[in-house]
Amino acid sequence: MSGTIKIVCSYCDTVNKLPADKLNAGGKCGKCKKKLFAGKAVTLTSANAQRHLEQSDIPVVVDCWAGWCGPCKSFAPTFDQAVKKLEPKLRFAKLDTENEQRLGARFKIQSIPTLLVFKNGKEVARQAGVMSLSQFEAWLKPYAG
Repeated sequence: MSGTIKIVCSYCDTVNKLPADKLNAGGKCGKCKKKLFAGKAVTLTSANAQRHLEQSDIPVVVDCWAGWCGPCKSFAPTFDQAVKKLEPKLRFAKLDTENEQRLGARFKIQSIPTLLVFKNGKEVARQAGVMSLSQFEAWLKPYAG
């Protein structure tokens, strides 16, 4: 990998350019100075979703969930483990479909949990339902570079 890649800060939503060969070292946001990869999923909102999904040069994995959903709650620790294990090869985000109903409708979410993978702003994969960590990792492997 050569050149630079764009990474959107999960704290202030600023687009940062990072040397591609330094991706594994992480880096800090040029604006807010926080770590670009902190082992925590980005919270997607109608205000920041487009920026994170379209401006990131690494694939973005989105967990579409709701607070009242039992399977969503049971999958949350698995998703969090994947974040810690697979960043910075992938960026992880969470979409609360109850609070962000328009985004849920835009992505045509019909059941939860639903997992989406976006690359260059386009949805490239979708999976409904709960997975174990090993199943989740296997499903993500083609996108993790």
